[in-house]
Amino acid sequence: MKSSSWKRKELFVLVPYAVVFYAIVIRHSLQLSHDHHTKLYGLRPGWIFGRLIDATDAQWRNFRQNLPIRTGVFGIFTLVADILKRSFSLRAKGMSFYWIAISFAYLFYLHEACILFFFGIASANFFLVKIFGRKKYFLYGLWIFNLSFLVCNRIYEGYRFSSFGEHWAYLDDFRGTFRWHICFNFVILRMISFGHDYHWTDQYSSFDDKKHFQRCDHCSTGKTCYLVLQERRVTNDKFSFTMYLCYLVYAPLYIAGPIISFNAFASQLDSPQNIYSSREVAWYGFRWVFCLSLMEFMTQFFYYNAFAISGLWKQLSPMDIFIIGYGVLNFMWLKFFLIWRYFRFWSLINGIVPPENMPRCINNCHSLESFWKNWHASFNKWLVRYVYIPLGGSQKKLLNIWVVFTFVAVWHDLEWKLLSWAWLTCVFFIPEMLIKSAANAFQVANLVGFVIGPAGINWLVSGFLQEGGLLTLGGLLVSFYFGTKLMFHIADAKQIKDKSR
Repeated sequence: MKSSSWKRKELFVLVPYAVVFYAIVIRHSLQLSHDHHTKLYGLRPGWIFGRLIDATDAQWRNFRQNLPIRTGVFGIFTLVADILKRSFSLRAKGMSFYWIAISFAYLFYLHEACILFFFGIASANFFLVKIFGRKKYFLYGLWIFNLSFLVCNRIYEGYRFSSFGEHWAYLDDFRGTFRWHICFNFVILRMISFGHDYHWTDQYSSFDDKKHFQRCDHCSTGKTCYLVLQERRVTNDKFSFTMYLCYLVYAPLYIAGPIISFNAFASQLDSPQNIYSSREVAWYGFRWVFCLSLMEFMTQFFYYNAFAISGLWKQLSPMDIFIIGYGVLNFMWLKFFLIWRYFRFWSLINGIVPPENMPRCINNCHSLESFWKNWHASFNKWLVRYVYIPLGGSQKKLLNIWVVFTFVAVWHDLEWKLLSWAWLTCVFFIPEMLIKSAANAFQVANLVGFVIGPAGINWLVSGFLQEGGLLTLGGLLVSFYFGTKLMFHIADAKQIKDKSR
């Protein structure tokens, strides 16, 4: 009782502190953008009160520019799929043919002649799985095959047709609007999932359906959660070439995911999802539109990414550096949040539920482990199922994280700064696993991996070791402490809400 009373009193300190903290961050961000916008490059005319917009992030810029036409295309795909499904009562096989046809048309627009590379590698993987998938050491061959193409695709930049003879050279003029080997990183994850799920079909499963149904909020109400869809084995006839191709090229998830396992995809193609009602899907879309508006506001008032890209942050005070770094991390989170939820929204409309990425806000993760699980959550689920557990799981956790994060870095790109991010993350992960303490160091690792690179870390260290920097660092530690305490209150409130349902 005393503990509960103390917690309520604690909130009277934590909440005002958080309000003041964000008021300072917002005011400082506005001032920085106003004072230095003439020195930044990559700013373009915006639409809010004649302000400039931060368009320095190529990934977000391309997504934003193509949003209207992409929405129109997916709208047509969805309408045709719904008409065919209702008119002809199409189930797994029929819908797989539809999605193959419509998705290959989509792929041809994106990659043109390069879909030959896509089709060749995907077909080779299918025959590898079907011929050797029941063998004891098959998984080694599966990983060697896919990792080889993951690396070669990057080294040779998606290959040139002229390498196979001059009479093929003319096809190099038809490479499409989007580099196929970038999208193929996601396809490789699906090919590995297909191989693993096929290999495990006849093996013993440790998944306890009965115990899960008793504990799961979704399954206890008669719905089926994603975990059951993933762990429940599908029949051998689902591992056909048409279902495999449909899984690889399914248009709503092709470019950016979220990542879904083969078992979960194949089972939902036969029996569309019952987790979300139409009203819930519509609300999901409305929330996405609201977050898009928030992103528009952020990029037209706060030029965080432009500061980071231009290198101007090196000339600023430690407080300014923190504001920009914190802003970049929030920009990155919101960018990926919008991209992943956009594609997941279209998949939900079409009856396929992939895992949610970014289920928790970046500012509500008090530890490195929770941050990682909630950053690219579907990728985390994939890594746990197909890498972490096969390597020994928690019994070899200290060793496994090095393999997992090195693979994550190589999967993203063959860059030294990403390997630095992976190994820094492991370094910061180990103390947390050993002492179970909150680790805010992951934000530094993210900046190294995605923004400033290994060399930029020297600027951060030297900046915060100055007299003013130490004072700023002390204030940040206090803020992180207050923030972590507030996160615990939020977690407790959510627990109480879940129990009352």
